[in-house]
Amino acid sequence: MSVEIEERLAHLERVVDDLNDVVARQAEEIAVLTRRVAMLMEREAMREADGSGGVVIGNERPPHY
Repeated sequence: MSVEIEERLAHLERVVDDLNDVVARQAEEIAVLTRRVAMLMEREAMREADGSGGVVIGNERPPHY
């Protein structure tokens, strides 16, 4: 192999390693965000089931009236 090919191969291997690190971090972040969304959906479902979905202050009517 020529020196130029070896240099290019080394560069490509480094790029692949860097991209692998990025993908691994993104996978972790997606997992965290997925858990947070599930938790928020669960909270909202409980809030809707309890009938406490909105807060009315004083004699204010919700905007859809």
